Amino acid sequence: MTLAPARYSFGADEHIFVELSESMSLEAFFKGMSITSALSRLAIPGVTEVCPANASYQVRFDPDVVKPNDLLQLLQSLESVIGNAEVELDTRIIEIPVFYNDPWTNETMARFRERHQDPSSTDLQYVLPGAKSAVTFAVPLDKEKIERYLSKEDHASHQEDNVHTNFFVTGLAVGLATYLDQHGHPSYARAVNTVYRRDTPRGMLDFMPDISHRYLAVRSGVGWFGLSGNVITKTHGAAVILGSVVTTAELEPTEPLPPEEKYCDECKLCMASCLSGLMHKKEQTTVTMGGVEFSYSKRRIYHRCDLVCGGFTGLAKNGKWSTWSPGRFPIPRKEEEFELALGKAIMNTWGRPEIEGGFHHPAMPGWRKINLTCGNCQLICHPDLEERKRRYKLLTKGGVVVQMADGSLKAVSPEIAEKHLAEMSPEQRACYEEV
Repeated sequence: MTLAPARYSFGADEHIFVELSESMSLEAFFKGMSITSALSRLAIPGVTEVCPANASYQVRFDPDVVKPNDLLQLLQSLESVIGNAEVELDTRIIEIPVFYNDPWTNETMARFRERHQDPSSTDLQYVLPGAKSAVTFAVPLDKEKIERYLSKEDHASHQEDNVHTNFFVTGLAVGLATYLDQHGHPSYARAVNTVYRRDTPRGMLDFMPDISHRYLAVRSGVGWFGLSGNVITKTHGAAVILGSVVTTAELEPTEPLPPEEKYCDECKLCMASCLSGLMHKKEQTTVTMGGVEFSYSKRRIYHRCDLVCGGFTGLAKNGKWSTWSPGRFPIPRKEEEFELALGKAIMNTWGRPEIEGGFHHPAMPGWRKINLTCGNCQLICHPDLEERKRRYKLLTKGGVVVQMADGSLKAVSPEIAEKHLAEMSPEQRACYEEV
């Protein structure tokens, strides 16, 4: 294979950048190595650094010692003379004896997992060295409080129930882990939520847990993946809070639930109730756990959920209904626009009065409380299709939420909401929509 001529460009006064190919290949790599090796051997006065890469290289030079154009002509001549020359490599086969399950290999594997573990997986030993089993369970949310929340009659009751159920489930996990510890099996109780790894590229802001409740729950038979990617159960649908304990005890595994019994008929009401567009309408994510494949709708960038479920915005495109958020900031269409939109929304909403209740989230600047305003995809998904439709109707016919001066939330008609915003000062209004 013969590569196209390289592209040369000057970087300020002291650099020449040479792109050998637009894509990485062995040919481009060996061509670059041949040229830069020859250049280094020439020891040209004024050339201070030679930096090869996979499909390019860069040369730093002193323009007071060597003229830029003279150096450029030299690099071009090197390319023409040796750039496409045949390369021969001396190779050899080395046999390395391997000792499996020894303490040194296990220690190396643990260090590797610490830096490279996929947070969406079910690697039990990432959270607990020597782990052999996990116990996963689900606790349902209050049905009546869900209905009043969806219809926008009562915000506080479901939020309080949700927060208390999260604490209850975490407490159950701690109790079970303590019991197993006392019987000689070191165990780890996984917190329900808001605990994130810090060893990912952006740390806690990647919102990646150390282990996935959802994956454990589906593989162990607590529920199935619904179209949304939420775990759905036989009796309570997706309106559950999951808990998990990882242990060194070797427990008898349970099998996944039979796929033919899964009630999800892809009605897509979960997608219709999600204003952020988190779930991809066409693409799917497929994972294999224990030799069994599971699929659900691919989740797009999580900043979509942060913007809407975080309470910063929440008005439907038709303007006729909203989440419990009083915000009206536009929801971007492109993935790359969400980070900027989220940052602006966080800053703009700082002037809103605080809503009663809520909970602390470690990602919120200043540890200001946030409130549940959405979660609709989880709450609407019920095993009975007619009940799902009824809940969706409660959501979309419940009006539009506005915030009063005392911080309370109130559902009103779209017309009254517009009037409410129009009566605000420009400074106040900027806390809820673009002015």
